[in-house]
Amino acid sequence: MKVLLSIKPEYAEKILTGKKRFEFRKAVFRNPDVTTVVIYATKPVGKVLGEFGISEIISECPRTLWRLTSSFSGITEQFFNEYFRGRDVAYAIKVKEVKRYEEPIELTYFLPNGCPPQSFCYL
Repeated sequence: MKVLLSIKPEYAEKILTGKKRFEFRKAVFRNPDVTTVVIYATKPVGKVLGEFGISEIISECPRTLWRLTSSFSGITEQFFNEYFRGRDVAYAIKVKEVKRYEEPIELTYFLPNGCPPQSFCYL
């Protein structure tokens, strides 16, 4: 099973080039059958750029999660701390193999209504 994640363009690109090996979330999908993330780069790109396999999902307190993931986080510690401020639990989706689509795909191919998910949606 796959999920579609809305990801800011700069972070989507870092995932696709291997510079970012963790995608951070305040909440994650609960279905254990999800093995692949489809990457929707938010506006101004507004296209589906590729996908990646999920190696694991790490759930920790923010401080511990940063220690475990910082070297391939693709973000600054300040951004990380602001994003998870006030949270007891933080999640990191560890990126496995990455596949960039030859051509970006319109969102309507995956979601006929063309509305990007706030966080994620199952495909």
